[in-house]
Parts: sequence; structure tokens; C-alpha cells
Amino acid sequence: MKRLLLLLFTIASLTALCQRKITPVTTGATMTQSRNEVKNDSTDRSNLVEMKDAEGRIILVDTVTGKEFVDSAALKKKKEVHHPLLHSAIIGVDIWNPVMRAFGQKYGLIGFSAQINLKNRYIPTFEFGLGNANYDPDDNNYTFHSGISPYFKLGMDYNFLFKSNPNYLAFVGIRYGFSPFKYQLRDVTTGSDYWGETSPVDFPEKSYTASWYEISFGIRAHVWKDISIGWTFKYHRKLGGNDEDGKPYYIPGYGSTSSNIAAAFSIYYTLPLWTNKKHRVPKNVVTDSSLPQNANSTPPQGENTTETDAPQQNMETEYNDITNSETPTQ
Repeated sequence: MKRLLLLLFTIASLTALCQRKITPVTTGATMTQSRNEVKNDSTDRSNLVEMKDAEGRIILVDTVTGKEFVDSAALKKKKEVHHPLLHSAIIGVDIWNPVMRAFGQKYGLIGFSAQINLKNRYIPTFEFGLGNANYDPDDNNYTFHSGISPYFKLGMDYNFLFKSNPNYLAFVGIRYGFSPFKYQLRDVTTGSDYWGETSPVDFPEKSYTASWYEISFGIRAHVWKDISIGWTFKYHRKLGGNDEDGKPYYIPGYGSTSSNIAAAFSIYYTLPLWTNKKHRVPKNVVTDSSLPQNANSTPPQGENTTETDAPQQNMETEYNDITNSETPTQ
């Protein structure tokens, strides 16, 4: 009996010494193995090795069968969209006043804007326009006349949708505006109620320089190619102006002084200032050789080749390219 027990102990000891010592390794694949396995999965995971594919993603390759598996634990999070510093230049024309004048408005003319879109977030803006008025107030016995005069505005917009498609904006802005102009009260009716006689009088022309601040909120949407349209709603108040000799009814760029609310409807043209070089369509290589060429092969030395650039993509296509990419090259 003792000999039997000694024999069994010897066999057990030899078996333990002959076994290969294996240290378990915890990887992303083993941690998610139970979640990734499906029914009838006969893959021997001891044959898997970690590699990278052409896109730089970590994959697991079965060294026996050659099958590839994506390591879900090593997948990178989707990166946020990053827009270049000099994203685009925007030219706009405000057609609100021309349209309103067609419906009987007696003041206003036209306005233009120039903008630089920085990172699709900050939009410095310069505005220039012309205005005039020839208006008869309902409750007054005169005609307010102002010739064609310029106005200027300088400010910035902030785009709340800076992380999304640059073809669509929702923004808040601030402006400082000023306008040097002249105005005159014409056909001022004077006379005696007793005698029943009246006579029109023209007052002398006055020079006036007005300044104001403006807070605006607007939306803008792409409609066709590089053309966009947008609404802007404004709240403004005067900062300066000599009102001792009377308050002008209309200020170019400001509008009627009887209201602090104004609106604009503009058409914009956007000029991109950057090219997404990293994600262009690859160049097509055309060879003179009559032999069929492998798409991945290198042309023989001395062979003439011509490269043809792919067509330039529009802004919307480029945006779709960079949604999963790194910061584009300016």
C-alpha cells in the first residue's frame, strides 16, 4: 500500500514539473470576449495576434485561418469636428429695405457685409451701406428729407453651431455703427387758423452724425452651392448725436428713430479659404504601358506618367469628409 501511494505521488510530481507555466494576460480582447463571442464561434483565441490595419485601427488576426477581428476595446472614440482658423470669407447683401420700399416704405436703401469665419465660431463683420429718406409722418405737417448717405458698422458674431455643419448658423452678434448725414424738414405748413391761410416753408439743411450700438440674433442656411440666406433681428439704441436742434426721424443704417427694433434679410456668398488636402480623392495615375498594371504596383522606372487631380469638392462634401478626421491642413 505504501509503495502504491509513493508511486502515485511520484507520478503527480513529474506531471506538475512537465507542465508549461502559463501566465494569463488580460487584454482588451479577453475582457470583452464574452460580449464578442457568438454562437458556433470556433475561433481558437490562443492563435490571435494584435496588429494594425491600413487605417491604423488595432485588429486581431488568427494566425491559422487568417481571419481578422476588430478589437472593440481598442476602438478610438469618434473625434470632434475641428475647423481651420481661416475657414471662409462671406459677402452678403441686405435686401430687406429694397423689398420694403417696393411695398411703400419711404426710407432705407441697401446694405452690404463682409465677414471672416474663424473656426466656424467667431465671425468678425464689417458692414457698409447707403440710406435715404423722403417721408411724411402721419401726425406731422412736414416732409422729412435725407439724401443718399453712407453708414458703417463694425462688430462680431458668435456661432452657437460651431461644432456642426458650417452651412448652417445660429448666432448672436454685437455692432457699433455710425453715420454722417444731412437732413431737412420740407414743406412745413405754417399759417393762421384765424385767417385760414397756410404756406409751406423749408427749414435749412442740418448736418448730423449718429452713433449707436446693436445687438442681433440671426439664423443662416445653405440653399444652393455657395449661396446662403438668413434672417437677422436687431435691437439698437443711440449712443451719440446732437438732438438740441431736433431729432431726425431716420438715420441711415439705423432706421426709424421711433423704434428700437429692426430686421434684415440677406443673401450670402461663401468663399472657402482652406482645402482638405488629407482627405482628397487619390490622384489617378495613367501609364503609357500597354501591359495591365496592378492598382497597387509601382510603375517601372523611366515610364512616363501623368497625374490628374481629382475634381475639387464643394464645402458640404468636404465637411462630410472631416467629421471623422483630425484637424484639416490649412
